[in-house]
Amino acid sequence: MPNILDFGLIFTQIPTLLAYLPVTLFITFFSMLLGVMFGLVIAIVKMNKIPVLSQLASVFVSFIRGTPLLVQLYLSFYGIPIVLRYINYFYHTDFNINSVPPMLFVLVAFSFNEAAYNSETIRAALQSVNKGQIEAAQSLGMSYSQLLRRIVIPEAFIVALPNLGNAFIGLLKGTSLAFVCSVTEMTGRGKTLAGHSYRYFEVYISLALIYWALTIIIELIIKYMENRLTISDSVNTPSYRRGKLL
Repeated sequence: MPNILDFGLIFTQIPTLLAYLPVTLFITFFSMLLGVMFGLVIAIVKMNKIPVLSQLASVFVSFIRGTPLLVQLYLSFYGIPIVLRYINYFYHTDFNINSVPPMLFVLVAFSFNEAAYNSETIRAALQSVNKGQIEAAQSLGMSYSQLLRRIVIPEAFIVALPNLGNAFIGLLKGTSLAFVCSVTEMTGRGKTLAGHSYRYFEVYISLALIYWALTIIIELIIKYMENRLTISDSVNTPSYRRGKLL
């Protein structure tokens, strides 16, 4: 009987694929961090209806949410060199287009993508904060930045955590597209292995098992964080906010 499916290969090539796990995690964590930061800025701009900026933010979010991530990666890959050429031409700079690291294209595309989606999650979480807390903080003389830092953002983070966790998991799986920008992460390495052995099915089973295991671990971490933050918020909440008399 021919060796149609090599079960041994599925597990023996997992260590080779895991050697590129740091690249996958770097893209995931860095893009998520920038995505949350940019998403927070976009959410605040749209909530405060800042002229011009809020319209630009709405167009940005609509464009990112209305186009495939793969197309955005290609736009980043081909668009950033064009932008640099224009900068060189108009400002007489000397950026070396060929020296731009492929990782930059990937991080820009993923960060912008996460910023657009996270901005809506964060905006909904910010709007869910009790108005009474905001009014009380304002009556104490807190500035807008202090209000955001001490009251609104900590409260909103607890509300947004489950959705941000789902976005993080989606981003982890989305990094498998990074190879289109010449960045070799786990899926890119898997394609190389499959090209050498012609065992494509076994390679993709190995990748599926790795991504599945990572997703389970992340889900457990997020659930633990959510429980801890909920308990901490309940303990630190003043009695009048919990509906009890002082």
